[in-house]
Amino acid sequence: MSIRPVQRIVNAQPHLEGAGVKLHRAFGFGATEEFDPFLLLDDFRNETPQDYLAGFPWHPHRGIETITYVLAGTVDHKDSLGNAGALGAGDVQWMTAGSGILHQEMPKGDPRGRMHGFQLWANLPSSLKMTSPRYQDITGGDIPVVTEDDGTTVRVVCGDFWGKKGPVDGIAADPRYLDVYVPPGVRRTLPVPTSRHAFAYIFEGSGTFRDASQPRAIKTEDATAHDEFLPPEAWNRSLVLFDRGDEVVVNAGPEGIRFLLVSGKPLEEPVAWRGPIVMNTDEELQQAWRDLKDGTFIQAR
Repeated sequence: MSIRPVQRIVNAQPHLEGAGVKLHRAFGFGATEEFDPFLLLDDFRNETPQDYLAGFPWHPHRGIETITYVLAGTVDHKDSLGNAGALGAGDVQWMTAGSGILHQEMPKGDPRGRMHGFQLWANLPSSLKMTSPRYQDITGGDIPVVTEDDGTTVRVVCGDFWGKKGPVDGIAADPRYLDVYVPPGVRRTLPVPTSRHAFAYIFEGSGTFRDASQPRAIKTEDATAHDEFLPPEAWNRSLVLFDRGDEVVVNAGPEGIRFLLVSGKPLEEPVAWRGPIVMNTDEELQQAWRDLKDGTFIQAR
């Protein structure tokens, strides 16, 4: 077994999206080859209603899948095919945009004004770019939870993990999407197939990942000389991108650590991307925007 080294740790950056929603973007709209098949991860946790209530009014998608995971509050959604509903705390929506869909997502806070959640974009392979749109709406109670003797808990949204299978299925990239909590001071090893790209996104507590199997060095007065030997600590809104290996090791900090652990098989296909539409070639991308302008974007009824 080989521990995945950390390629880098970055902080999610403040970003304005939709009609003025303040969120943090962990990655997206740049060189995303290292995250392939994933394109973007937004953290829309907010406790100030005026910063999120404007929401994400009607907008198009083609060529991708969007995965919305709600922790607090609700997200009302509807689309051009007549689908409508609401996602509550713990719920997940896995939307395959395929050939094209117009939809809107309008967040609402809980009684304390909190709106917490994430949206992940996964690319579709060229063979499925123009597939029919579909939804998988998963209630929180349908997501299996694995609890270990040391208190580690894992919600399995998608993929197989520790004998449990997540309720989301039929996804092209065969992803694994986990919500992991490791208690204070606990060291935990989590398997991740070598063939996958993988990242962790921390949203509670802190911990270390790089060289996690080695003891933490002790700082002296000459801290600069020793800092390079200290495993970098990941905090709230830190994204940890892993290199190759078949397991991730995490040492939880004094408050424990909770994070998304996401992995998927790379598509290794060209990406032509503009806004909410992702195709393989510039010609396909231009055609998609022409379809939108001409009123022929929605091809499935």
